[in-house]
Amino acid sequence: MTPKRLKDIFTPEIRELAKLFVDEGHEFHLVGGSVRDALLDREVSDLDFTTGARPDDIERIGGGWASSLFLAGRDFGTIGLVRGGTVHEVTTYRSEIYKDDSRNPVVTFGTDLDEDLSRRDFTVNAMALRVPLEEGEAPEMRDPRGGLADLSAGVLRTPLDPSVLFSDDPLRMLRLFRFMSTHGFTADASALQAVSLMTDRLAIISPERIRTEFDKLIVGTNVVVALEALLESGLAEQFIPEIPALAVEQDPVHRHKDVLAHTIAVVGRSDVDREEPRLETRLAALFHDIGKPATREFEKGGVSFHHHEVVGARMTRKRMKALRYPNQVTQDVGDLVFLHMRPHTYKMGWTDAAVRRYVRDAGHLLDQLNELVRCDVTTRNERRARTISRRIDELEARIAELREQEELDALRPPIDGNQVMEYLGLSPSRQVGQIMDMLLEHRIENGPYTEAEAFVLLDEWRRTNPD
Repeated sequence: MTPKRLKDIFTPEIRELAKLFVDEGHEFHLVGGSVRDALLDREVSDLDFTTGARPDDIERIGGGWASSLFLAGRDFGTIGLVRGGTVHEVTTYRSEIYKDDSRNPVVTFGTDLDEDLSRRDFTVNAMALRVPLEEGEAPEMRDPRGGLADLSAGVLRTPLDPSVLFSDDPLRMLRLFRFMSTHGFTADASALQAVSLMTDRLAIISPERIRTEFDKLIVGTNVVVALEALLESGLAEQFIPEIPALAVEQDPVHRHKDVLAHTIAVVGRSDVDREEPRLETRLAALFHDIGKPATREFEKGGVSFHHHEVVGARMTRKRMKALRYPNQVTQDVGDLVFLHMRPHTYKMGWTDAAVRRYVRDAGHLLDQLNELVRCDVTTRNERRARTISRRIDELEARIAELREQEELDALRPPIDGNQVMEYLGLSPSRQVGQIMDMLLEHRIENGPYTEAEAFVLLDEWRRTNPD
């Protein structure tokens, strides 16, 4: 019996597309992750198909069926057929091999489906279903490498020798841990051993491709298990070496747990109640303590990490730039790392001005910052954990109270730069910016004030700055 998810995939439009290829003597199969996720009853968005037809033929045969074409992957044998807002990727049977010193794969087109499947990353992705041409017709399974059994067992195993497939495309090593995180699979021992022996092979993969794969891993449901395996394999040292470096004891005298174990725990707790964890929150959780090894000092009674958040923010931005993260993501994660210690000063009591400044500094990251701070508490001391949690509750309550009293999320003076220049007879300059900073500081320290009061402040500024 065909699972409902597959029935939903094999629509009349998809059967029509398959018939176009079959009529010209080509096989047409749903393949890879689309098959895997459909069999797991997971949501399947864009569909992946494979065929013996060459890219020119795919473009010609599918061009009339599609509303538009996506040709970015053409050199690698993939033509994107866009219809109804969905991209259907159709790829020629192939194998990909990376040369020892190249970041670009050498693609060879083939004629045999089973050979194509044998070159894929894992057996659970090496299954194909012949697309039925008639309604009610059952799809025919092609599973030459035992992928269905591995899918049932939740095991990630390579169709061929893992050292061969990982050498062909080293990104598959990182993908191994990504699937552990996103799907809850267990990696086969031979695959893990192969990774540990060839981690340096990842160096030929572009930072952009590594980043894309790692982003999927870090927001996965089973991220803790995946991160632990990634770190144990040694592969993490190739692209996030600051994280393995956290495996130092915080306090060698009292044997407190190392920073790495704490970091992984914080990542696992972050956004755990959200259906889709936020990338920035998880990355900030991963990087929030990377400044600790560089700032560790042994003092009487213990160990300290003074200003580790400042050092950590700088290290975070440097690493994320190396991985080619978008500027805004890099800025946001760096800011979260920089600010993550700020709420702990609330134990000394916060004035309204301090709360306003905290909200201003956090900006659009306020909710993520509070989430990070809560998850940063991994102590087994329940009393201390409750104290810190209560402190954040109190801070959030203070923020809510101030929001009811004033426009807290848009802290700005009652007049703008144009009004300042007109009143003082100034031209655009750094001096105008300094005056606006002064007006904003007054807003933060004293709360909302009127335009008339702002002009009084300008008069005072003019008296003290006669030139």
